[in-house]
Amino acid sequence: MVVLTLFLVAVLLPQPDVCAQTVVDKTVATVSDGIRTELITYSDLKWQLALQPGVSLAQPRSEDLNIALRTVINQRIFALEAERIPRAAAMDLEVKAQINDILSRFTSAAEFEQRLRMVGFESVRDDNFQRLITERVAITKYIDFRFRSFVVNTPDEETRYYTQTYAPEFRRRFPGVEVPTLEQRRKDVDEQLTESKVLLNIEAFLDDAKRRIEVVILQPV
Repeated sequence: MVVLTLFLVAVLLPQPDVCAQTVVDKTVATVSDGIRTELITYSDLKWQLALQPGVSLAQPRSEDLNIALRTVINQRIFALEAERIPRAAAMDLEVKAQINDILSRFTSAAEFEQRLRMVGFESVRDDNFQRLITERVAITKYIDFRFRSFVVNTPDEETRYYTQTYAPEFRRRFPGVEVPTLEQRRKDVDEQLTESKVLLNIEAFLDDAKRRIEVVILQPV
């Protein structure tokens, strides 16, 4: 679950209002399905970095910017694909829960809001930031529907995952401690197996989507 959560830290970033800009923006990439074209700007990358604890915003490294670019490209692909499937709008409670989850990764709310101000937001109540998180929730709901809701684990798959993955990882993390039995940890094994399938399905989906969707890098970062 932790691996998938880190994957989903990526946020779909809407175009900011001009008044929210603190730097001259530039378009670094486009993502198009032939009907809609999504622009990815340098500000989008800075917004993504602001959500990641410990990443410099004053002088972001090229490595960090390129990771952010790949992440935002993937999220824009999800956004284009999600348009094809009607879905319920994000509720206020879901948006609030998502913001609280992000805040939990920082030492304090003040630290996080300082990072938001560095990239043009006033606070977590900023309309642009609220719209950003609303889009993130929508993407998460699409991923849950598209990839998680149809996963079924058989007893044989649970046994194989326990033997080949769960038990060896437990021994590595807790040397000298007796490994719990499958029956004792079946719920954990089932959850981890589900998340591993979801990740594989997401990767396969993105590989297929990138053969249909045109991604153009306009500016190196």
